[in-house]
Amino acid sequence: MNEPPSAISDRDMERAILELLAQRAANATICPSEAARAVGGEQWREEMDAARAAAGRLVAAGVVEITQRGEVVDLTTARGPIRIRRRAAGQNTGQPA
Repeated sequence: MNEPPSAISDRDMERAILELLAQRAANATICPSEAARAVGGEQWREEMDAARAAAGRLVAAGVVEITQRGEVVDLTTARGPIRIRRRAAGQNTGQPA
Protein backbone atom coordinates (compact mmCIF):
# COMPACT_ATOMS: atom_id res chain seq x y z
CA MET A 1 0.00 0.00 0.00
CA ASN A 2 1.38 3.41 -0.96
CA GLU A 3 1.77 6.12 1.63
CA PRO A 4 -0.21 9.31 0.92
CA PRO A 5 1.94 12.35 0.12
CA SER A 6 2.68 14.62 3.04
CA ALA A 7 0.16 17.40 3.53
CA ILE A 8 2.84 19.52 5.15
CA SER A 9 4.04 22.30 2.87
CA ASP A 10 7.57 23.61 2.53
CA ARG A 11 6.36 26.89 4.02
CA ASP A 12 4.87 25.08 7.04
CA MET A 13 8.23 23.49 7.82
CA GLU A 14 10.16 26.73 7.28
CA ARG A 15 7.69 28.56 9.50
CA ALA A 16 8.07 25.91 12.22
CA ILE A 17 11.87 26.31 12.17
CA LEU A 18 11.63 30.10 12.40
CA GLU A 19 9.01 30.00 15.16
CA LEU A 20 11.07 27.58 17.24
CA LEU A 21 14.16 29.76 16.83
CA ALA A 22 12.17 32.88 17.75
CA GLN A 23 11.27 31.25 21.07
CA ARG A 24 14.95 30.80 21.96
CA ALA A 25 17.88 33.04 22.76
CA ALA A 26 19.50 34.69 19.73
CA ASN A 27 22.43 32.26 19.63
CA ALA A 28 20.44 29.13 20.55
CA THR A 29 20.05 26.19 18.20
CA ILE A 30 17.31 23.71 17.42
CA CYS A 31 17.39 20.20 16.06
CA PRO A 32 15.55 19.63 12.77
CA SER A 33 13.56 16.96 14.61
CA GLU A 34 11.94 19.69 16.72
CA ALA A 35 10.46 21.25 13.58
CA ALA A 36 9.47 17.83 12.25
CA ARG A 37 7.69 17.09 15.55
CA ALA A 38 5.98 20.48 15.54
CA VAL A 39 4.37 19.91 12.15
CA GLY A 40 4.37 16.13 11.80
CA GLY A 41 3.00 15.06 15.16
CA GLU A 42 3.34 11.33 15.72
CA GLN A 43 4.63 10.87 12.16
CA TRP A 44 7.49 13.32 12.73
CA ARG A 45 10.16 10.86 11.58
CA GLU A 46 8.61 10.90 8.11
CA GLU A 47 9.16 14.68 8.03
CA MET A 48 12.89 14.69 8.83
CA ASP A 49 13.99 15.00 5.19
CA ALA A 50 11.52 17.87 4.78
CA ALA A 51 12.93 19.56 7.89
CA ARG A 52 16.50 19.33 6.59
CA ALA A 53 15.37 20.58 3.17
CA ALA A 54 13.57 23.53 4.77
CA ALA A 55 16.72 24.34 6.75
CA GLY A 56 18.66 24.28 3.48
CA ARG A 57 16.28 26.75 1.88
CA LEU A 58 16.58 29.04 4.90
CA VAL A 59 20.39 28.81 4.67
CA ALA A 60 20.19 29.78 0.99
CA ALA A 61 18.01 32.75 1.96
CA GLY A 62 20.64 33.85 4.50
CA VAL A 63 18.31 33.44 7.48
CA VAL A 64 19.89 30.51 9.35
CA GLU A 65 23.08 28.49 9.44
CA ILE A 66 23.76 24.83 10.09
CA THR A 67 26.15 23.70 12.81
CA GLN A 68 27.76 20.53 14.07
CA ARG A 69 29.56 20.58 17.41
CA GLY A 70 29.21 24.36 17.42
CA GLU A 71 30.93 24.89 14.06
CA VAL A 72 29.14 26.15 10.94
CA VAL A 73 28.98 23.42 8.29
CA ASP A 74 27.66 23.00 4.77
CA LEU A 75 24.37 21.11 4.95
CA THR A 76 25.02 19.39 1.64
CA THR A 77 28.14 17.67 2.97
CA ALA A 78 27.24 17.37 6.67
CA ARG A 79 26.86 13.81 7.93
CA GLY A 80 25.17 12.97 11.19
CA PRO A 81 23.29 15.21 13.60
CA ILE A 82 23.00 18.89 12.76
CA ARG A 83 21.65 21.93 14.55
CA ILE A 84 20.00 25.05 13.13
CA ARG A 85 20.57 28.56 14.44
CA ARG A 86 19.70 32.06 13.35
CA ARG A 87 22.35 33.79 11.33
CA ALA A 88 23.71 36.85 13.10
CA ALA A 89 22.91 40.12 11.35
CA GLY A 90 25.73 41.17 9.05
CA GLN A 91 27.47 37.81 9.36
CA ASN A 92 29.03 36.34 6.23
CA THR A 93 28.32 32.61 6.08
CA GLY A 94 30.90 31.98 3.39
CA GLN A 95 28.24 30.10 1.43
CA PRO A 96 27.22 31.12 -2.06
CA ALA A 97 24.02 33.11 -2.29
